[in-house]
Amino acid sequence: MKILVAIKRVVDPGVRVRPLADGSGMDITNAKMSINPFCEIALEEAIRLKEQGLATEIVVVCVGSHAVQEQLRSALALGADRAIHISTDAPLEPLAIAKILHTLVQQEQPQIVLLGKQSIDGDHNQTGQMLAALCGYPQGTFASRIEFKGDEIRVTRELDGGLQTLALKLPAVITTDLRLNQPRYPTMPNIMRARQKPLVVTELADLGLNLQPRLQILSVDAPKVRQQGIKVSSVAELVDKLRQEAKVL
Repeated sequence: MKILVAIKRVVDPGVRVRPLADGSGMDITNAKMSINPFCEIALEEAIRLKEQGLATEIVVVCVGSHAVQEQLRSALALGADRAIHISTDAPLEPLAIAKILHTLVQQEQPQIVLLGKQSIDGDHNQTGQMLAALCGYPQGTFASRIEFKGDEIRVTRELDGGLQTLALKLPAVITTDLRLNQPRYPTMPNIMRARQKPLVVTELADLGLNLQPRLQILSVDAPKVRQQGIKVSSVAELVDKLRQEAKVL
């Protein structure tokens, strides 16, 4: 069984970024970059399925500039077998990424496509669902548990009212949530071996896709600074403050 894992290069979660002065985007100059945390969980789950003998090959793909090869090599060091880099410097919307992945699914014919449920930069939470629609595959989103039962794959997902378990026929698209697993760290021997693993670069233009943008960013602004809170010494003082400030009583 082949698993295709899509990853994204994002600003490291520990880095605090600010909007550009002209409001056209975020200032990520010289910012530390890493694999999107939700994508790391998807990759970790693929590796665990391979360790259980349920998968035979893990192919990881990333779309972006030459810089994304750093994250692809990291994925290879973690346990992916080969990597595909779709090279482009253009910013792409979720639908465009879904179309690119759809083309790769047609080429690679994986039984499972694993993605993080969303990226921490755009927070769109759309690519996995769009990809499933384009492929005509069943989908299990926000997966907090994945297990095989016969010829089906069971995906448990968290809802507001509890847990829901879906039985999917393969091939399928699954997006991963935080509680699915805890990603591992690469070992030094695996980092060295990752340099020898195949990484294929394909130009986006060679895919022949219509990726016309549908959205336009008008401005990016920092959230308003909240006013400093106060402490009260008693319930009576709290009620008095609510009457004066919030006017709720």
